[in-house]
Parts: sequence; structure tokens; C-alpha cells
Amino acid sequence: MVAALVTVAFTALARWVRGVSRTGAVAGAVVCFLLYLGAGPGAFLALVSVFALTWITTHLGYQQKQKLGTAEKEEGRTASQVLANLGVAAVCAGVYAVGARPALLLAIAAALSEAAADTVSSELGQATSQKAWLITTWEEVAAGTDGGVSVAGTLAGVAAAAVVSAVCALSGLVLWSRFGITLTAAIVGMFADSFLGAWLERRQVLNNDAVNFLGTLVAAAGAVAMQFLA
Repeated sequence: MVAALVTVAFTALARWVRGVSRTGAVAGAVVCFLLYLGAGPGAFLALVSVFALTWITTHLGYQQKQKLGTAEKEEGRTASQVLANLGVAAVCAGVYAVGARPALLLAIAAALSEAAADTVSSELGQATSQKAWLITTWEEVAAGTDGGVSVAGTLAGVAAAAVVSAVCALSGLVLWSRFGITLTAAIVGMFADSFLGAWLERRQVLNNDAVNFLGTLVAAAGAVAMQFLA
């Protein structure tokens, strides 16, 4: 019941501020419910931090992004975008609810941290610069190019990952001693996202949603791997 009430309230807020479209709100509601029911309030607070960082940076330099042709639609992110960024964390929460394995909590934290890192790095990079560098060849490209990275965007992405990982630790979702694991895994996932964008998305082998999904998957898998190796 608590999970359902929290989901309704959060979804209504996200839709009201136009953070998500109608379909995005439905997908977001499913994600929110699974995270809260499966992993508890800590996962929900991490989700809120991801949403807040995403919403703020999406609206920063919006006119600049419109000129670049990379601005998000005014009605908010769609269901496919929501699931691409949050689907891995939601599935991990659902699996955790069935069989409580601590490593899955790390996977959730890392996936959410990567989702924030990827979005913030992209949005802030486009808002602050008109150029970037392709991660595979380091040639100069226009900001917003698939696989393009910038210093400002990368640093902002790392900071966003650190914020979400800290929220996960402060809320008790993961131990503080595992903060470094979730942060490192999120950063690895962020760079994997950029690499896949430059390598496969530019060739139209994958679309942006698929690349984002794989970035969070790399982060989640990386966190689990580091946990077992620690």
C-alpha cells in the first residue's frame, strides 16, 4: 500500500513538472513501484535524486540545445527513454524482492548512478559547449554528437554519479563501504555508453535507448563483479 501511494504521488509530480510524457509516466510508475516494493525507501530516494538531476540539467541551456537540435521534447521523456535508463534497476529490484541477494542492491545503486551520470553529462555538456570530442578517435565534433564527450560534461557526470551513490549510502540502500564500488561502476558505465554511442549508434546499429540501457547494464554488472572481487 505504501509503495502504491508513493508511486502515485511521485508519478503525478513527475507528470506535473513535465519531466515525463503520458507514456513515460506509466513506465515511471512501474519503475517506481518495483524499486520501492523490492528494495525499499532507499531505492525510491535514489530514484528521486536521479529524476531531480535529470530535470534540472535538461532545462539548463534549453535554447542552446534547441539550436543544436538535441533538446528534449517539452512534454518530457517517453516510456522507452524511462525504461532505457531505469529498466535495469527496476528488474534488479524485482529480482531482489524474490531472492534477497545483497549484490543486487549494489547493482541497483550503480545502475541509477549511471543513469544520472549519463544524462547529466550529456545535458550539461550540450548546455555549456558547442563542441565535443569523439571518444573513439578524439576528433572534434559538434556537441550532442553520439559518442562525443567534453571535460565539463564528463566532470558533471561523475559528480551526478557521486550524488546518487551518496544518496544510496545515506538512505541505507548500500553500505558506505561500497560507495566506491557503485561510483566506479557508474563511471565505467557512463564511458561504455559513450563508446557504444560512437561505435554503434553512429552507424545506426543501435538507437539511443538501446545504448542507454546497455550503459546501465554495464554499471550494474560491474558493481556485482567488483563486489565479488573485493
